[in-house]
Amino acid sequence: MAVALSERHVEADMPLNDVLSHLAGHGGKGLVFMYAGRTIEPGYHITEIKAGHFSTLDCGGNPDEWSEVVLQIEDLPAGGSLTAMSAGKFKSIIDRCRQSLPLDDAARLTIEIGKPGEAMMVHDIGEIHVEGSRLVIELVPRSAICKPRHRAAAGAALACCKPAPTGRSCCA
Repeated sequence: MAVALSERHVEADMPLNDVLSHLAGHGGKGLVFMYAGRTIEPGYHITEIKAGHFSTLDCGGNPDEWSEVVLQIEDLPAGGSLTAMSAGKFKSIIDRCRQSLPLDDAARLTIEIGKPGEAMMVHDIGEIHVEGSRLVIELVPRSAICKPRHRAAAGAALACCKPAPTGRSCCA
């Protein structure tokens, strides 16, 4: 049974600062990631932290910009340890990276994760909660989307993905 933090947090596109805020007060708890129907091995390794700014143009010709912090994790078996990295150690790794790499606290946190020899998968944070002595971060796969169609489904003006006079659309 999962025990809530001050509140159970569910959100995609979670910024780095929100994740770090959820770690506060839980430094001694084992930090566990759940993804693709499994729990990460306790010997997982943070292989890389990337900070990026993206400028894009979608299929409807609409420009977009955002920043991301990408955390790459290798899902390795425990090498003699049966416990996961503590939330405090995880935070100290992020803090150490800040000394050399400017990390935007408001940037979306993306998790790239996979086992050795398998394809790396891109995930967003789905939920963060406490389960006994563990702080659990549940990951959700990031889907590819047509942004104009996504905006249209949300009620925004459709800029693309409708048939053009030729009968083709930009997404066909």
